[in-house]
Amino acid sequence: MTPRPGERWIDAAHLPVDLVALIDALGPGEDVLITRDGEPIASISGTVNAERLPRDSDDVTVVATAMKLSASARASLSEQLGPDYIVLDMNSAPKSVDVLLTPPHSPQLIGHLKALFPKARVVIAEIEDDEFGVSFEGPVRRLLDAGADTYLPPSSIPRLARQLDRAVTHLNQLTGDASVPLTIESAEVHNGLEGA
Repeated sequence: MTPRPGERWIDAAHLPVDLVALIDALGPGEDVLITRDGEPIASISGTVNAERLPRDSDDVTVVATAMKLSASARASLSEQLGPDYIVLDMNSAPKSVDVLLTPPHSPQLIGHLKALFPKARVVIAEIEDDEFGVSFEGPVRRLLDAGADTYLPPSSIPRLARQLDRAVTHLNQLTGDASVPLTIESAEVHNGLEGA
């Protein structure tokens, strides 16, 4: 991996052998804390290169995150996905990742990300997780937070009529209690065609 312009780096050949061995043993998202007189002064984070990925078979799906997630949040996502997945930060991921997980961005930035990871399927996701201190909201969530009651995803006129009727019926049944959660209607697709 070539250092990016303006990025500070040091060649491992200039480091003590035992430190290089410790760094080599780091997994993705793992850190080594460097201290002086018991006070932290820096940390070294483990990254992954394509040769170190656990790809004994094609059954491992590599997911890169294009959002700032802590190592513990990425590890939790990887654990929740199961052993067939590995989740990496996009800055330490190889260009051959299978999936790029990103919050909603402009079409230009999505195009740029797709160019960086040409083989990846780009998946846009909003995340709200207090445990990990993560909040990536998109425009729909912001509109709902601003006071909209329901979001109906793109659909044909007949499907829109069914969604709207269901949403209005649901809204009429509400008691007006502000604690009632906002809704986002499902797009329901059956066999590649809109549901009847």
